[in-house]
Formats: sequence, structure tokens, C-alpha cells
Amino acid sequence: MGKIAFVFSGQGAQYGGMGRSLAEASAAARRVFEMADAVRPGTSAQCFEAPVEELSVTKNTQPCLFCVDLAAAEALREAGIVPDYVAGFSLGEVAAVTFAGMFAPEEGFLLVVRRGAAMQEAAEAVESGMAAVMKLDNAAVEALCASHPGVYPVNYNCPGQLVVAGEKGALPAFLADAAAAGGRAVPLNVSGGFHSPFMESAAEKLAKALEPLAAKETEMPVFANFNAAPYAKGTEKELLTKQVKSPVRWQETVENLIAAGVDTFVEVGAGKTLCGLIRRTDRSVRVMNVEDAETLAAAVSALQK
Repeated sequence: MGKIAFVFSGQGAQYGGMGRSLAEASAAARRVFEMADAVRPGTSAQCFEAPVEELSVTKNTQPCLFCVDLAAAEALREAGIVPDYVAGFSLGEVAAVTFAGMFAPEEGFLLVVRRGAAMQEAAEAVESGMAAVMKLDNAAVEALCASHPGVYPVNYNCPGQLVVAGEKGALPAFLADAAAAGGRAVPLNVSGGFHSPFMESAAEKLAKALEPLAAKETEMPVFANFNAAPYAKGTEKELLTKQVKSPVRWQETVENLIAAGVDTFVEVGAGKTLCGLIRRTDRSVRVMNVEDAETLAAAVSALQK
């Protein structure tokens, strides 16, 4: 039998009511939300009751998604399902390292609260946005970025899909050139150009937030967004800091996990965006998601066989 990887959802997956049925179905999941409320009062109510517009404000999105990510993973662990590896997409990486034991839950949660606030401040300082480019290979998109100052390749999602970040004034011309080259470029509904040089100030603030924390040895290997490789001892704070202002190498991460023997991926957290990206990367692997009581029960049933 192959190995299992938990992959933790990232920003953009949020929706109203997320996490409620998980908390109702699992004591371990419920404890995650109770922890969050003790650190940041009102977090669980925001997850369960706030409209998506409120959840989509970065300083709210990141703490709330962290909770749903971690709650889903802890509910699986409570049921006896423990992964061989973990990885997370963008903010999901903070949930992944926390689940793996690098930081205590309260430490990881407070870190993502500060990360979300810092990234929102950085986004407000420069008018920037993001767009997904499809139907072009990575080299073609990289060449287009090189010819458009202020536009950067940032999320290497899967074959034929690369997200770029750019200054608002530079993106229209880039999108037109991408379409002329045979690609399909879709602007994303995000508040800034994440994982790019626009996030330099956020990375600096995150580095300061990490200073007092002691990174403990993880219970299982965690693959990092920055280099698509497992964290090495002593690199934890550097990798988490660089991740904020650097591309997410997701396709490469998935390929490296498969090379390590993973044949089952479980997306933990809101939505199933990562499931789609993994299927587009390699259709031979088994993919499932856990975001509520129903998908939790289905995954536990499938994985306990």
C-alpha cells in the first residue's frame, strides 16, 4: 500500500458556514475552534456565520481557513488516520507545520493571524492583483512576465496553470499579450499580489513574529512551498518567511510527494481546489477531501479499509 499525504487548503477556498459541521462531528475539531476563540475571540462565529465578503478580507481569511484546515486534519487523526507526509498551499503551510508539531496550536494560530494582517497591509500599500494563466507552458508565461515589468510568476499550480501577480496598471497589457499568445488569462478576486516582491514588508513582519518561537522537530516530513522539498532542521523560520514573498511550487511539491511513495492525497480544509490541481498533475493517484462531517465520514471509511 502506498503512502498518504494531507494537503492543507489555501486562501480563496473560504465560504460561509465552513467548519461548523466538522466542529459538531468531532471533539478534536471542536478543540481547534475553542483554541482559536481563546486567542482571537469570535473566530469560530466568523467561520460558521459570517458572509463570504467578510471571510474574504485577508486578515479574516487566513485565521479562519487555518482553523478549518487544522480542524479537518485533527478530526482525521482522532479517527486514527495519520499521514506519512504533509504540505500546505500558501497559508495552508502554516496549518501543515502546526499539525506536524513544529509549533503548538496556539503558536501556529497566532502566527497566521499576524501573517494575514501583515499581508493585508502590504497589499493595501501597492495596488496589485493576480491572474491565472492557462493553456501556456511555464516557460512561455515566465517569458511574458519578463517582458512586462511589475508582473511576476507566483503560483505554479499544475501543468498548464500558472498564476501571476502584478501591479494593477501592468496587468491589462500582460493579460492581452497572454491571450494573443494562445493562453487564457483570468483575473482572480484577491486583494493583492501575493507571493511576489509586493509582499516584502509582510515577510519582514512575519520574520519578527517568528523570532520568539522555537521550531520543534515535526512528527512527519513537511514539504515547503519555497523549494518543494521537506523542511531541514534549522531552516524552518527562513522558509516560512521566504514563502510569503516567493512563488508557491505546488506542482513540483505534488510530483515530489508522489516520488516519495504517496498514492493517496487528502485535502484538509475548505473546498477541494487542491484536489483538482493534483488530478491535473497525475491522474493515477487517489484524491479526496475533508471539509465537513459528510466528507470526514467518507474519508475515514475509505482510508480505514
